[in-house]
Amino acid sequence: MSLRLYDTGTRSVRDFVPLVPGEVSVYYCGATVQGAPHIGHLRSGLAVDVLRRWLEHSGLAVTLCRNVTDIDDKILAVAAAEGVPWWQVAYRNERAFDAAYDALGVLPPTVEPRATGHVPEMITLMRRLIDSGHAYPAGGDVYFSVRSWPSYGELSGQHVEAMQQGEPTGAKRDPVDFALWKGAKPGEPSWETPWGAGRPGWHLECSAMSTRYLGSTFDVHGGGLDLVFPHHENEQAQSQAAGDGFARYWYHNGLLTLGGEKMSKSLGNSLLVLELLRRWRAVELRYYLTSAHYRSTMDYSDEALAEAAAAYRRVEGFLTRAAELVGDTQPGGLPEAFVEAMDDDLAVPQALAVVHGAVREGNAALAAGDKAVVAERYGEVRAMLGVLGLDPLSPLWRDERRTDLAGVVDSLVAVALDQREEARQRRDYAAADTIRARLTAAGVAVEDTPNGPRWTLSEPH
Repeated sequence: MSLRLYDTGTRSVRDFVPLVPGEVSVYYCGATVQGAPHIGHLRSGLAVDVLRRWLEHSGLAVTLCRNVTDIDDKILAVAAAEGVPWWQVAYRNERAFDAAYDALGVLPPTVEPRATGHVPEMITLMRRLIDSGHAYPAGGDVYFSVRSWPSYGELSGQHVEAMQQGEPTGAKRDPVDFALWKGAKPGEPSWETPWGAGRPGWHLECSAMSTRYLGSTFDVHGGGLDLVFPHHENEQAQSQAAGDGFARYWYHNGLLTLGGEKMSKSLGNSLLVLELLRRWRAVELRYYLTSAHYRSTMDYSDEALAEAAAAYRRVEGFLTRAAELVGDTQPGGLPEAFVEAMDDDLAVPQALAVVHGAVREGNAALAAGDKAVVAERYGEVRAMLGVLGLDPLSPLWRDERRTDLAGVVDSLVAVALDQREEARQRRDYAAADTIRARLTAAGVAVEDTPNGPRWTLSEPH
């Protein structure tokens, strides 16, 4: 294939060559389930989803492992504050993440392991590190010896002398070392190991789970840019020190900010997915979150989301009008410019420019009554949107806005449009305009066509 991807490990755009021809193995750092998902989480999940969809479109079989961190200091803190078991907090929020992924059309992973289900693999990895002199038990904990691994810092560009792990010093021999295993504390869950009871450290979990399902060396490791240090740096160090090749490409998405600050639960500035889905269709939110280049920083605003939704509706409107003329035909082929954009480090903004260019040509053909060109552009637009998970006529989105009241709404609007037409026939244009204005205010956009008026739902005014 001709895909080129930016690799954080080499800080360069590289030709993507899978380890096994025809197959791609991808690990994605999924949710730490101490709270409900915000749209920053979903931007990361969508970045991996777009990569996966393009790989699969290119004919590759993708194995995607997306983990769930279901034991963590933050989960324990939430459980203590609510007075409920830690597993109740974890499972509740795991289900919330799954629902958000599903709502935004993120394809399900091949496997979704939980950290607590892989303690045996973690024990094996710790034993390998201890036996090779790269880790040591101390005070009930187990630590990775950072200075024992000369390549430490290569992924993130950190210098050992200047860095901080962001965790307590505890019984460390050296403050720069990091915890693989945390000794048991009263009232906390724990698992038995040869070095004492306790629970896993965050970094250890991902190394154990990724290699369990994808092998000692795999193709792509994805996640947010905020995970490069310390999490991914530590994952790489402990895995390679144990003798694993680990990730061949590091795929990191840019952050989603709010007012210039990283969106996070701890800062209290997160926008929950559920809240936004009360105001916007899921496909519009997906369009917004995938419309910028995956490596760029996005600063959220209501205005930017509204503009993205309006852009998507223009595309959707063309497809609806075109289908009325040429029928609901199947997607066609992908324009070369679209393929080139996607192969160039998944340049979705450039790919969407091709989509909108095809829509403009299609609308011009509709105005000219050129059925052949309309059909061609209709097929291209559906194919391009399908690759991006945005085809409004696909089963995923086709019935998104339909409800049990759809037939009732259709009938009521038809009555109003009949009244409007009667007013126009008797030349009472003021009454006709009033009916149209009231429909617009209610969120019904009316368009006069050679075949009569047609209506679509829009945002109420």
